[in-house]
Amino acid sequence: MLDDSSEELAAPDSPDLLTQILVGLRLDGLEYGRCELHAPWAVAFPAQRFARFHFVARGGAWLRTATTDWKRLNPGDAVLLPRGSFHVLASAPEVPAVDIHTLSRVAVSDNIYLVGGPPNAAAAAPSDDGPLPDVMFCGTLRFNLDPLHPLVAMMPEVMHAGDLAQRDPTVPALLEAMEREVSLQRIGACGIMARMADVLAASIIRAWVECGCNDPTGWIAAVRCPRIGKVIAAIHANPEHDWTVPELARLMGASRSSFAEAFTRTLGETPAKYVAKVKMFQARRWITHDGMRIAVAAHRLGYDSEASFSRAFKRIVGHAPSVGRGGAGGIPTSQRPSLPEGRELR
Repeated sequence: MLDDSSEELAAPDSPDLLTQILVGLRLDGLEYGRCELHAPWAVAFPAQRFARFHFVARGGAWLRTATTDWKRLNPGDAVLLPRGSFHVLASAPEVPAVDIHTLSRVAVSDNIYLVGGPPNAAAAAPSDDGPLPDVMFCGTLRFNLDPLHPLVAMMPEVMHAGDLAQRDPTVPALLEAMEREVSLQRIGACGIMARMADVLAASIIRAWVECGCNDPTGWIAAVRCPRIGKVIAAIHANPEHDWTVPELARLMGASRSSFAEAFTRTLGETPAKYVAKVKMFQARRWITHDGMRIAVAAHRLGYDSEASFSRAFKRIVGHAPSVGRGGAGGIPTSQRPSLPEGRELR
């Protein structure tokens, strides 16, 4: 039977799940760097759990990922890699790349650095001795959504601000403001740019959801459906609840068989598998960000033992829950991409 508390979780008067997520979407800037690089240059960014952001302040760059070909970025362009995929930025495609962590950097504040230049690079006057360096503003950002969240999983590998600028007036306005901030070279520019980057990244995602994600099937279509969306909202609102198929079917107002068929057809996975995934990305957030003990997370999510929880976590996430406490954004060493043996990064 469906109890009263479950009815409250999916109250028809509450905002739909997609609206709730977009309203509450937040990206926290973990680290930023103002990079001054003299051509020829090429920098490789290893895969990480957190998102990466790049803004071309001066000059230009070429971008390539493990699955896409080179794409030109011009001054004023910005890109967001929501899942922190491996990628390369270069002054030209043929330049061999070095790892970003091998570049020199000088701290400006707790999480802002000047990369590839002298300590006074941000305020130095242009030199007449040669061409000006290319200037990039790069950042690492953390979603308040787990990487397992369906919305994050649906995002393209690279989100280009220019592709969305014509559809959302907020995006070009922010890009213009960032260009002005860089060109003026005022005191505190790096800190202001960091705040702008947070807002721009969130705006890019919102514009993609509202304008650029036109797939009529899948998760976004499901949460926009009044009946299935009500079920998904209830699952996300209370991942600790021991959801059953009959209970979810009653929320939708359908028989068990018709509910299961409609849910699986729309989302491409069974209700049980979806509930398990939601539980696991809630568990990973508790363990990674809140420092919760694995045994406590297992108990809160209704598992009989820490061992059974750990097996489920590894099956869905791909690694043991204890790995999320480590560095490299929680990506195990075995899962970090590397170059094929004997090949140069180009």
